[in-house]
Amino acid sequence: MHECPPLSPSQKTPAARPSPRASGPLPWLTAVASVFAAVQLAFVVPGSGLAWDETVYVSQVGGNAPPAFFSAPRARGISYLVAPVAALTPSTTALRIYLALLSAAALVLALWIWRKVLPTPVLVGTGALFGGLWPTLFYGPAAMPNLWCALGALAATGWVVRALREGAGPTETAGAGVAVALVALMRPADGFWLALPLALAVSVVPGRRLPRMCAALVGGLVAGCAPWAAEAYVRYGGLRARLHRAGEIQGGLGWNFAVDDHLRSLAGRTLCRPCDIGWENPATAVWWVALPLLTAGGIAAARRAGRGATALLATATGLSTAVPYLFLVEYAAPRFLLPAYALLAVPVAEHVAHLYARTRRSRRPAGAAALTLALAAHLTVQLSVLSHVVRISHATTAEFAAVAGALNRLGVRPPCVVSGDHAVPIAYYAGCASRQTDGHDASITPETLHDLARRVPTAVLAPEGGAPPPGAGGTRVVPLPAGRGPGPHRTYLLPGPATGRPAATGQSS
Repeated sequence: MHECPPLSPSQKTPAARPSPRASGPLPWLTAVASVFAAVQLAFVVPGSGLAWDETVYVSQVGGNAPPAFFSAPRARGISYLVAPVAALTPSTTALRIYLALLSAAALVLALWIWRKVLPTPVLVGTGALFGGLWPTLFYGPAAMPNLWCALGALAATGWVVRALREGAGPTETAGAGVAVALVALMRPADGFWLALPLALAVSVVPGRRLPRMCAALVGGLVAGCAPWAAEAYVRYGGLRARLHRAGEIQGGLGWNFAVDDHLRSLAGRTLCRPCDIGWENPATAVWWVALPLLTAGGIAAARRAGRGATALLATATGLSTAVPYLFLVEYAAPRFLLPAYALLAVPVAEHVAHLYARTRRSRRPAGAAALTLALAAHLTVQLSVLSHVVRISHATTAEFAAVAGALNRLGVRPPCVVSGDHAVPIAYYAGCASRQTDGHDASITPETLHDLARRVPTAVLAPEGGAPPPGAGGTRVVPLPAGRGPGPHRTYLLPGPATGRPAATGQSS
């Protein structure tokens, strides 16, 4: 049986509309967002430092260190987002609080768009299910683009659903275009995989073809990608050259089955590259394995309530955003699938709301209790993994800060340059520029680096036991405490100002 085409406003039955009791979801959404922000502020923000990728994005607009090398795959949307705070203060805590509160407000806004097409229980359930995932909570206060892609995807799909059900007015058309532009500004590829199913939906649905909405979606995609494309011609020799280089850095885009990698990464790996680890804790992925069944159940429940097309579009768009990360990229990171999780939360919330309603109608408190216990267990697992990820992240950034402090004491103080192993985050914490002579971030030749060392303090980091850089003039051991970091480092101070400065502390060898 095929899904019936959406009804016009004059034809809609009461069953196709949210119940009058579902009006006024704002207090409930505000409560969900408040809890979302409170968990971030209580468990993620205190004591946190900027991770590797965050130092790249923040350094573009902050004053703590010179801008780090900006590699081909990256887009500057998140740098624009953090600029109002990063340009004013180097405080990581201030930046975290700003992003935590902003992400909570954005969650309310994205869900509010759906208020005309989803009843309050489903709307609130969507926010709670998505907001309760550990990647959502961990990246809420992070200077990373993925959560913002997720919220933009949720908003864009909401605008399109409203347009398909009630007609595309100026608000829906402009809202969808702006939301797609936001996602493309953050991650151009995510913008493409988001706009694709939405544009198809407004182009092929019988009796609901919306050329203006399609134009808005395509226009938003082009507008969001424009800065990335313009930079491609300025810095990379053209769009094709940048795309090729971006593919190289990401390991080459092509058929790569990464579903199992994502399963393993849910145990608390923020980046699984290469993902050759064992499945440490299968319990952390139970919800992920159940997701297809929950989604199918939600689509069925939504169809019975007259919202089948809405659930189908949310599901199709969510799956589209997941395609490149599940099948085209050879490594995994839980944050990559945040847009998919945000959209799949819609049909899953339909299913959960239906189960609660059925247990209430049948007057079976045991069924409601079992469902509540299952959700509580799921939330417990998410918070447990979140605690583990936060602990490891804090330890890693503390190690970077410790090495940076040791470099400062050795005489490598601004203006200065750091190169070598883990140079990007360590240079940020030391207030130095990071310059690499090889690898993905190569931006300087060894000869130019040695010339630069004659003018500013310059250090090259290498793992303990690694070969010294050519022409190293002196060595001092800078320990990196054992943990998630790479182990002890040896710092090579190149001939120049750094070797001429007396060290307040440190060891010579």
